[in-house]
Amino acid sequence: MAETTGTQEQYNTVRAIHLAAVAALGGFLFGYDTAVINGAVVALRADFAMSAGVTGFVVASALLGAALGAWGAGRVADRYGRIRVMFGAAVLFISSAIGSGLAMGPVDLTIWRVIGGVAVGAASVIAPAYIAEISPAPIRGRLGSLQQLAIVTGIFIALLVDALLANLAGGAAEDLAFGLEAWRWMFMAEALPGLVYLVMCLTIPESPRYLVAQGEPKEARRVLAGVLTAGVDDRITEIQRTVRAEDRRKAGFADLRGHVLGLKPIVWVGILLSVFQQAVGINVIFYYSTALWQQVGFSESDALTITVITSVTNIVVTLVAIATIDKVGRRILLLVGSAGMALSLGTLAWTFGTAPVVDGEPVLGDAAGIVALVAANLFVVFFGASWGPVVWVLLGEMFNNRIRAGALGLAASAQWISNFVISQTFPVLAAIGLSLAYGLYTAFAVLSFLFVAKFVRETKGRQLEDME
Repeated sequence: MAETTGTQEQYNTVRAIHLAAVAALGGFLFGYDTAVINGAVVALRADFAMSAGVTGFVVASALLGAALGAWGAGRVADRYGRIRVMFGAAVLFISSAIGSGLAMGPVDLTIWRVIGGVAVGAASVIAPAYIAEISPAPIRGRLGSLQQLAIVTGIFIALLVDALLANLAGGAAEDLAFGLEAWRWMFMAEALPGLVYLVMCLTIPESPRYLVAQGEPKEARRVLAGVLTAGVDDRITEIQRTVRAEDRRKAGFADLRGHVLGLKPIVWVGILLSVFQQAVGINVIFYYSTALWQQVGFSESDALTITVITSVTNIVVTLVAIATIDKVGRRILLLVGSAGMALSLGTLAWTFGTAPVVDGEPVLGDAAGIVALVAANLFVVFFGASWGPVVWVLLGEMFNNRIRAGALGLAASAQWISNFVISQTFPVLAAIGLSLAYGLYTAFAVLSFLFVAKFVRETKGRQLEDME
């Protein structure tokens, strides 16, 4: 199936989707690995007798590994290729799933969560980079959004598995099979999609831009010919213009240096996009929502159900983003998303701030509970249709060929560090007051709007070789 754009670039849509979908499997595991802790956190906290601070660290520890994995993945991918990084990430996902499920205490659970985090960080860099590098420009936004669709689908499956296993066992802390509690099986279930990813990543070709950088233009031409049905030689010529094989092997942090606080301005834009994506508190919803809804009066079963519904909402709105991103562009989606998140987060802050406090916890009445649920899901809607997918698309395409992997790695590392800070501080902020936590996230949503309006440029329809 070939399509032609206004610039006469022709491409094989089916082949392009196939390559992007396989790369996005890393995003699925990324989503599963980061969300599976949601249904397990209350049970494992009781099992291991952990304090709130220790619990927060165990939950957030994977994010430290993710920062490390993201930082290193770009350099490894430049040296050894995108496919080898995918394979390594798959092995780490499988190892972490089994190790976490068999953990004997908070220390070894943290170690296995960090190992899984390294895989998450690597997947967060390599999938958008690979997808951007094999995608025809007219559909690059839609294909890049498959990464976010895979992430939110992974989140949904993780939460669904959590709910199913908890219900089967009669609670996450109850024995399910072979003398192991349900929460342990929640972790170990990840090994299956990890194995699928490991096998599938060996069925796709290396990135043509990496191949050119390694002095293999003939192989790059063959790979591109599977995606583009016309203009392959012109595209190879453009890639060769922007990629120097002899220099690429020496690429490193020095290539990111510039006159703005030591980095190129475009690198700072990528870093701040990543920081704002996390600073609005989206992962508080997916890491802590089950415990949060229980805290304000919902039963464990209802809290798990609400969390699953929220994750379904996230999937649906990501499909909306995929359908619109190449039509309306990246920038307008970010601006609309920021405005919507600010309003919904502000509503949550107000609802929790005005709720009566019983035994040190806010208790939502029927009306306030509905308002909070609607606001929380509207927050997910605005995030999922904008900042969720669009940031990953931009990070994959906004940097030029020479610095893409390194800059994406640095930006993704900043994202995971921000995620860690938000996740680690939420229990402490929530102990002071949920209105304080959501008030801070509201402020970051407002700042994200101002940042995009001032500094983010539109990339819709531009070739990667034109990114300077």
